Amino acid sequence: MSLTVYNTLSSKIEQFETIVPGEVRMYVCGPTVYDNSHIGHAMSALVYDIVRRYLEFKGYKVIHAQNFTDIDDKIIRRAAEMGVPWQPMTEKYINQFLEWMDALNVKRATIYPRATNELGNILATIQTLIEKGFAYPASNGDVYYRVNAKPEYGELKHQSLDELQVGARIAPDEAKENALDFALWKAAKPGEPSWESPWGDGRPGWHIECTAMAVEHLGEQIDIHGGGADLIFPHHENEIAQSEAATGKRPFVRYWMHNGLLQMGSDKMSKSLGNFVTVGDILENYDADTLRAFILGSVYRNPLSFSEESFVAAQRGLERLKAVFSPVEKWGEPDDTAGNPATTATLYAAAEQARANFTEAMDSDFNSAIAIAALYDLTRELNRGREQGASPQSLHQARALLLELGNVLGLRLDRDTSPKRGLEAAPFISLLVETRTALKAAKQYQLADQIRDKLKALGVKVEDRPDGTNWKFES
Repeated sequence: MSLTVYNTLSSKIEQFETIVPGEVRMYVCGPTVYDNSHIGHAMSALVYDIVRRYLEFKGYKVIHAQNFTDIDDKIIRRAAEMGVPWQPMTEKYINQFLEWMDALNVKRATIYPRATNELGNILATIQTLIEKGFAYPASNGDVYYRVNAKPEYGELKHQSLDELQVGARIAPDEAKENALDFALWKAAKPGEPSWESPWGDGRPGWHIECTAMAVEHLGEQIDIHGGGADLIFPHHENEIAQSEAATGKRPFVRYWMHNGLLQMGSDKMSKSLGNFVTVGDILENYDADTLRAFILGSVYRNPLSFSEESFVAAQRGLERLKAVFSPVEKWGEPDDTAGNPATTATLYAAAEQARANFTEAMDSDFNSAIAIAALYDLTRELNRGREQGASPQSLHQARALLLELGNVLGLRLDRDTSPKRGLEAAPFISLLVETRTALKAAKQYQLADQIRDKLKALGVKVEDRPDGTNWKFES
């Protein structure tokens, strides 16, 4: 089965074909850096990290650009509220975002363009749009995009210009020809950062920043443009209008991908509503891979509701996967020792089926919910195979496959990524468990039970199995 992708522009599942064979040029809208990043931002980063990882697994070379919006109305307001210069503030939040994404195992993008580093490209793009009749300097010092010059405007939102005009109004301080026209350049205001331009001092509008950065770093036509569903209109619609008008090439993007939004109850998680959980909050209290497992369990295009219960469920599922690679598990060496023939054959077949199910799911618009279910199924068969005497070689190969497919999804199944507790405590816990085993062998059952109960009180579950005793952290 070949890879298929849902394209927001066509509202259809389409066969995936790149502009340059074997190469994917992907642009993803990054955060506006004026506060701590919340897990809604992380959701978008994780979704496109999973997309990138699978494309690389398929053999594509991925050139991935993710921007930072480092000048914006929100940034100016936030810096004023905090009483700090805006540049150090944005630098702080950019560095924090990158640090947190590293902790979440999000691959670094090929390039991270910033709006303030792209002023030359932005000004050149605006000038081109003016010369072609797609933009105009206004009497108030702003420069606007002329929406009526682009008959296709509204195609990403799937509405006509006439439909979009309904209810549109021009604010008193604007000098637009049309209520739908949007700012490419904003005239300087007292006390705000500004740069020189042919139309007077000012700063760029949000939409033109992404057009200039995407075209400069990825080319006039790109394969994938990603972002949250809340960016479809007007941001991505405006990117299409600007880019295609400036370059004369259509389509600007082959595949528009949009992830669903993370919600708290029925509301979108957002800084403006104050209903958000920061990435730092998650990293302090959960295994760093839990957020990824939580997101993997849903279809990326759908909204995802955050709750403590659903997050704990994701943590428990992740623990089942990681238990296979626990340093205290006893799997034996991958030698040629014969095992139970029927059980061994069943495990080999289960591994083959898991790979097939995983690939089929990810080829179907990156359906991670079915893909991670294949990993859970394989884990169940692995544990059953061990208990029922599958050969060491079959166990080894199935574990290797589980690790490989987990890596494709960005899961670090063979690493403890939990906060504060973990590998540093493991040797001491293992020693206590070994002592308990010795006490049981000496029929000192009361002392053995005391160790088990004390460990349980500390959040460590001890499991007695036919092949030995295992322990794990409880959620």
